[in-house]
Amino acid sequence: MTSPPEPSPAMADVVRARLDRRALLAGAAAGAALLGLPRFLAADEGLRRRPPFRFAPRPLKILDDHHVAAGHRAEVLIRWGDPVLAGAPPFDPAALTAAGQARQFGLGNDFTSFHPLPRGSRNSTHGLLCVNHEYTNARFLWSDETRYGSRKPERIAVEMAAHGQSVIEVRKTKAGWQVVPDSPYARRITATTPMDLAGPVRGHARVKTSADPTGTRVLGTLWNCAGGTTPWGTVLSAEENFENYFLCPPGTGGAEARNHALYGLGAMPGGLPALAWHHADPRFDVRREPHEPNRFGWVVEYDPYDPTSRPVKRTALGRFKHESATAVLNHDGRVVIYSGDDEEFQFVYRFVSKGRFDPAKPQAHQGLLDHGTLSAARFDPDGSLHWLPLIHGQGPLVAKNGFRDAGDVLLETRRAARLLGATPMDRPEDIEVDARTGRVYVVMTKNRFRTATQVDAANRRACNEHGHVLELTPPDASGTPPVAGAAPGDHAAGTARWDLFLLGGAPTQGRPNNPDNLVFDPSGRLWIATDQGREQARNGCPDGLWACETDGPRRGTATLFYACPRGAELCGPTFTPDGRTLFVSVQHPGQGRHPDGRATRRDDPATRWPDFVEGQPPRCSVVAITRPDGGRVGG
Repeated sequence: MTSPPEPSPAMADVVRARLDRRALLAGAAAGAALLGLPRFLAADEGLRRRPPFRFAPRPLKILDDHHVAAGHRAEVLIRWGDPVLAGAPPFDPAALTAAGQARQFGLGNDFTSFHPLPRGSRNSTHGLLCVNHEYTNARFLWSDETRYGSRKPERIAVEMAAHGQSVIEVRKTKAGWQVVPDSPYARRITATTPMDLAGPVRGHARVKTSADPTGTRVLGTLWNCAGGTTPWGTVLSAEENFENYFLCPPGTGGAEARNHALYGLGAMPGGLPALAWHHADPRFDVRREPHEPNRFGWVVEYDPYDPTSRPVKRTALGRFKHESATAVLNHDGRVVIYSGDDEEFQFVYRFVSKGRFDPAKPQAHQGLLDHGTLSAARFDPDGSLHWLPLIHGQGPLVAKNGFRDAGDVLLETRRAARLLGATPMDRPEDIEVDARTGRVYVVMTKNRFRTATQVDAANRRACNEHGHVLELTPPDASGTPPVAGAAPGDHAAGTARWDLFLLGGAPTQGRPNNPDNLVFDPSGRLWIATDQGREQARNGCPDGLWACETDGPRRGTATLFYACPRGAELCGPTFTPDGRTLFVSVQHPGQGRHPDGRATRRDDPATRWPDFVEGQPPRCSVVAITRPDGGRVGG
């Protein structure tokens, strides 16, 4: 039975909120034309066919357990330490080993993507689930650690094995979703898995190390946050806060010192990293390997259907703290990748491939992400967006500014974007595209450091504690009919229009705090995952997944659908093609602080979700959400 729809807020409140969002561009004639009421009410005819959300909202209450809207079922599919590869040992938090963790589900599960079996089908009951493992917290791995990362080599080896990715085969049965044991597709990628460097930086002098004098092979991937999937079915995994792994004392790094500082290496006292891996592996000490950090901060591509294939770091997509790597097939067959640099005052980027993808030849994609143009976004007050190409030899990207070749531009993407005049944003995170309209939604999760003198049209609040979401509209595509599967609009055009879509704020008013990840379901409806961090308890609201209206009188308002357990954030939402299953990652449950304010750790977590076994730590998990009646998630 379908749950009743939530009650609508008073129309006056909605109109007031919407006018507030649009007030940031007031005062300019162009802005008034862009954001006036007639355009606001004139929704696309096709959008009216979107089915409404139909569920009763969850109460805004932090609990020890997760909870989902009535009429839905949320079941844990896989937890940290559960087997992925054949021969994985049973989970024993008191006897963790690197060899065991390398065969088990890792920690910090984040981005997820579902890949139907067989390949190329739209099967929604059998497929591969790919999951990123972002980071580890030593205080929840070991009972006697007080630091974020251990200094003991044998423990660091466990941390390395808990990073990376897991690929699991999953099947929907009468009893619910289950992991297929000993699957031939199963795979663990870790911080020591060999990977290739591809694109303009391959073989560059600044990525050569003593262990890899050719500059073509890297060990592992780090801090994998969000990601994306390509039109040919591979996974794009984004490397984010890689600076946390490298010891970089003041005065070290040589010629790379400025570059390292720009990415935050050595920012902690004494140049100490958050994770002290240099105690086990000298490549994480920049005094010995000043080029090793340059081999991280990329987007990694791997084929989930081929566990023997080697992952590849696609350097043409730029080096920064990637939160996402959202792939869009343009109308002319070129592939577009949107990505945000998740740090205060950093930028929004777009890559456009030089070559074209042919849907009739899905395997003919080699090199598409190695050749093309990377651009950074400039948001103008009149509602126009300009993509600024990061091309060596053009404008300030020349030798006198330290850019000797295209490799230098990509290795120092942040500096190149700043010199070009890109707009510094409030921590740009996930970016997703509405496949029905072509509109692009860009998350800014927060920026407490922005002052009143730094406010601009696209970042309207000083000390932005709650975040916001922008909506980009690419120009109409013209010319030949689009290739199959292309998104509406011309995503490779040099300009677009932008609008403020949502301001984070009071959840009681339908304004979720700190939006982070986005996903569109197969019906074209938008869902927003939140990450309040340490402010969760202060705000008195759980992190979770919100159903958000993109059109109509409630545009830009959202309703809580799924709430994480205490201390956790919601990551990586993804749907099966039929929209009847939603997979989400519940990350770092039980961390942060107790309701009374004291700090948490492994022996004293805020919750022991999902097992609630005394003496056992909480476990990051992937949850499968379905309806017992077999209907579409969200109604």
